[in-house]
Amino acid sequence: MKRLWLIFSQAVTVLLAAYFVVLTLKPGWLGPLGPRGGAGTVSILEAAADLPATTPAPGSLSAAVRKAAPAVVSINTSTTARHPFSNDPWFRFFFGDSAPGQISSLGSGVIMTPEGYIVTNNHVVQGADSVEVVLPDKRRVAARVVGTDPESDLAVLKIALDGLPVMTLGNSDLLEVGDTVLAIGNPFGVGQTVTSGIVSALGRNHLGLSTFENFIQTDAAINPGNSGGALTDVRGHLLGINTAIVSRSGGSMGIGFAIPVNTVRQVMQSIIATGHMVRGWIGVEPSDLTPELAQAFGSNVEEGAIVVGVLNRGPAAAAGLRPGDIITRVAGEPVRSAAELLSRISSLKPGGKVPFTVHRGAVKNEVDVTPAQRPTPQTPR
Repeated sequence: MKRLWLIFSQAVTVLLAAYFVVLTLKPGWLGPLGPRGGAGTVSILEAAADLPATTPAPGSLSAAVRKAAPAVVSINTSTTARHPFSNDPWFRFFFGDSAPGQISSLGSGVIMTPEGYIVTNNHVVQGADSVEVVLPDKRRVAARVVGTDPESDLAVLKIALDGLPVMTLGNSDLLEVGDTVLAIGNPFGVGQTVTSGIVSALGRNHLGLSTFENFIQTDAAINPGNSGGALTDVRGHLLGINTAIVSRSGGSMGIGFAIPVNTVRQVMQSIIATGHMVRGWIGVEPSDLTPELAQAFGSNVEEGAIVVGVLNRGPAAAAGLRPGDIITRVAGEPVRSAAELLSRISSLKPGGKVPFTVHRGAVKNEVDVTPAQRPTPQTPR
């Protein structure tokens, strides 16, 4: 009897071991019974096997990357550099003829139209003798600089290739602090790289990076070489062009800035149409309004921009504006700061009358101002 019990125990042990091996490696052999033996249940391994191979993991941003990344390119520039005294006869007598050297730099860009128009930063291509674009599919092509806008740090390039991927444009006016964003570019020349973060702040200005500043701030890692690359939302739609970082080390420290896509679109369309950015201009120097300034000028206005200077014989002077006036609206749009006033004015079409809401002391007036075209700044090559 004892011998029969020993044989039974060994047989049960072997059968259980075989069952668990089959359950782990070949659960389909067990039919519809799941690991608990309930009819109609499906094992975890079977459920995973039934998922499509392309189904992203929960929380994955791979769909946005697949949509946006093909339209983000690398930009290689080359500039011929000569010694500043290389043409001086005495310098050449003592040091001989110095051969010019080549300075190369890297950046990123975004394909905006099927015709091959690419947007990047002005500082990426400024002074370059040659510009080459490298697509993610490894195609390389020389690019032509259509035009630049140093005041917004944007430039438009043109390449001649067929079958180009194109970025889908979003609406930067709908952004909110805390939204998830992706930064796509070519940092340090290592190849296309994607980083993620959130929108840390909106409307950043007074950074000294360009004349017209209205930056999106993000903590998505942006490094040298990302300039001109894309900032997108979780659907892969373009929200901005990455342009600068704040860093003590030269690498990302979690403070990066991007030019909003609505500004990019406006600049790109103007450059394609005219070769340069056409902006409105009225000849005023504004400053942010403070409660102390409002009180000093006898006004109870809480938001706006105060005029601290008016150019003689400029459009503002011709309309009767003078220092101390507080501008609160331009063409019906609110003005909350000096930077916003400059942005509103720059978007105006030169030559047409535009209503300005102006507070002079306690009196509110509607003043028609006819903007002129903003003079184009001269940039050294």
